[in-house]
Amino acid sequence: MSAPPATRAHPTSKTDLFVSFSLLALQGFGGVLAVVQRELVEKKKWLTLEEFLEDWAVAQILPGPNVVNLSLMIGDRYFGMRGALAALAGMLTFPLVIALAVAILFAGIADQPQVQGALRGMGAVAAGLITATGLKLIAALKENPMGAPICWAFAAITFVAIGLLRIPLAWVLLVVGGAACAWTYRLLGQVAARSQQP
Repeated sequence: MSAPPATRAHPTSKTDLFVSFSLLALQGFGGVLAVVQRELVEKKKWLTLEEFLEDWAVAQILPGPNVVNLSLMIGDRYFGMRGALAALAGMLTFPLVIALAVAILFAGIADQPQVQGALRGMGAVAAGLITATGLKLIAALKENPMGAPICWAFAAITFVAIGLLRIPLAWVLLVVGGAACAWTYRLLGQVAARSQQP
């Protein structure tokens, strides 16, 4: 990953990283992708939309929660290992405290129909947030070397494989993701070869 330009907005300290990721984590109920994209790209402008897509793709294929992987990557980019640990602490500290408190309170009311209905409603909200963010990210497809039609084809294949055929994510990443990476690598190689010709 390349270092960010010095003139761009960026975290000013490890404390800024900790506070920013703490606030981000406290907003991320279910549909965390929407919150992360809005905070890091639109509000803080630490990443461009294209950089966010690239970093999010890497964060998704690494083991562990996507947003935790992303926080580690951004913290490391600006302040090395200490920045990564500060961002990670921000992502985990307050949510852990809240999750423990809610688990204790929830144990007594989990079987109530109203509580179960509320949780199903929150699932619908999370799905809506993820869908809305996906629609926002479509704009970045025009910058992709494969072009929008090929990107749409890969997206459709992925949806069919996971959503309809129930193929495990690891296989879809390996086959479809590998094909997309290979295709992009080939296209970028052709562009580089053309640019070197006199």
